[in-house]
Formats: sequence, structure tokens, C-alpha cells
Amino acid sequence: MTLDWTALPTPPSLLGESPLWHPLENVLYWTDIPGRRLHRWDPHTATHRDWALPGETGCIAALEGGGLLLAMREGLAQFDSATGHCQPLGAPLNPPPYDPARERFNDGKVDARGRWWIGTIYEPRDRPVATLYCLDGGVLRRVASDCTVSNGLAFSPDGRTLYWADTTSHRVFRWSLDANGDPQGERELLRGWPLREREQPLSAYAGRPDGAAVDAEGCYWSALFEGRRLVRLSPAGELLSSFELPVQCATMPCFGGEDRRTLYLTTARHNRPADELAAQPLAGCVLQARVDVPGLPVPLVARRHLPDGLPHAD
Repeated sequence: MTLDWTALPTPPSLLGESPLWHPLENVLYWTDIPGRRLHRWDPHTATHRDWALPGETGCIAALEGGGLLLAMREGLAQFDSATGHCQPLGAPLNPPPYDPARERFNDGKVDARGRWWIGTIYEPRDRPVATLYCLDGGVLRRVASDCTVSNGLAFSPDGRTLYWADTTSHRVFRWSLDANGDPQGERELLRGWPLREREQPLSAYAGRPDGAAVDAEGCYWSALFEGRRLVRLSPAGELLSSFELPVQCATMPCFGGEDRRTLYLTTARHNRPADELAAQPLAGCVLQARVDVPGLPVPLVARRHLPDGLPHAD
């Protein structure tokens, strides 16, 4: 099976991440982590806008009542696209619960209860000490560790399963959630991919799981970084489809458009070899394709989970 990929007519990112279809604005946002920029694409007017950010932003989320939340290396912030104002959230959410010299926020997703789940990346990558947090009732609650690069967060349509990937170990896990939406029991392996062997060419490498999204049938879409692939897995981990990409490094898919059947995919060009970039001019661009199965509605971060006194966006 193939998808007909085209690129948005926007400047390429160094490391595009966290594509988000904003359900109130009906536009696409994404972040360029090392480029420290936030991008917005309005498909209705075919217009692009971007803003400089004060720090590296691993992921973004849509906020109840309007605006965005940003998970930056230095902590969480609210962003107002009307003014371009970025306001750090107050204590106890900032400073972040880690050493920013060695760790930063990375992948994040919002659950149906309006809680923002955010994982971190441990940048030395020599120990599995990255952490998964949940923004719940005004505090960042520690949920789990034993991970090096937290990625691939997503929820099943019924809200009873959490998906979570460790990119470094090349594994995606599923975790049962109780009636309150909290993990119960031990997480289970959904699917894994072989580690890259020393001197193994990229042409023979399957890639490692980066960002992800879940569709209305409950299937898990995972971007395989360096694998030049986007895969669709069943809720049991069965490989249903594998889509070849025009770039080596895809980072995260998301569903958007009014019918949630436009699949957007961020990609990367940061620190890639010159010959690869010459052969793959779309590296760093946001790709799009139409799909048969729509994505899930995008939840908003509920204001009850934020510190008191946070102003609404204008």
C-alpha cells in the first residue's frame, strides 16, 4: 500500500516535531526543536506563520479556551498566537522536575480527561532514566521511568490503553488504564524493532519508533526515524501497513482537517549527511497525505489541571 505524499509549502525545519491539529482554530501547528520556532499552517487560506521561541520546545498542546501550551527545556509555558506572547507557568510546574543541562521535555499527548502526559529525553542516552509525567490538578505527577528517549505517546479510542515508546531501545509498549485513566499493572511490549548494528547501512535498517498517533479504528501509527517508513499497527501490535517515505527521518504523524483524514507528518534534516539531504530535498518538511480511516478528535488541556490564575488567551 502507498500514500500520495506532498509537502506543505513552508520552510523546512531542522527537527520538526509535535504536529498538532488545533480543534478550535482548525489549523496545524508544529515545533522545530533546535530551531526554537513554532510554526502554523492554515490550509483554508494556504498561509504560514512562525514565531521565535525562547527555548527548545519538545511538544505542544491545545488549551481549553484557546491558545497553546509549550513544553520547553526550561519548563512549561502558555503561548498566545494572537500576540506571540510566551508566558511561563508558575510554581509548582516551573522550574521543571529535572536537570535541564541533561534532560528536556520531549513527546507529549493529552488524554480525554484533559491531562497532558509529557515524557522526557535523557540526552547522554547512556542510562534509562528519562521520565513520563502527567499534568494533573496543577502538578506534574511522575508516572514512570525506565526509559531513555520517551516518545510515541497515544491513547486508544476508549481511553483504556496508553501507548508509550522508548526510541533508544526500539520498543513500543501498551499500558492498561483503570477507570480513572491511570496506569495499572505492568506495561506490555506492543512491538519492537532490531537495534542498528555497527556499520549497518541505513538501507538495511528498519528504523526506531519516534512519534505516533492513533486512528478511529484504534490502530497505532508510528514514525520510524531513520527507517524511511511510517507503519500502522493493530491494537495487538500486528503490522498492518508499512508506508515508504521520501525522507529518511520522519518524527511524528497527526490527523487533521475537518474530517480528520489528512495525515500530517513532521520530518528532520538536523545533522543529516550532505549526500542524504541532496537526495532527499523534502527532509525537514511537513508531509501530508489523505487516508481512508480518520484520526481521533484532539483533546484540549483542561484549565483545571493548570495553576490558579492562568489567564485566558485574548
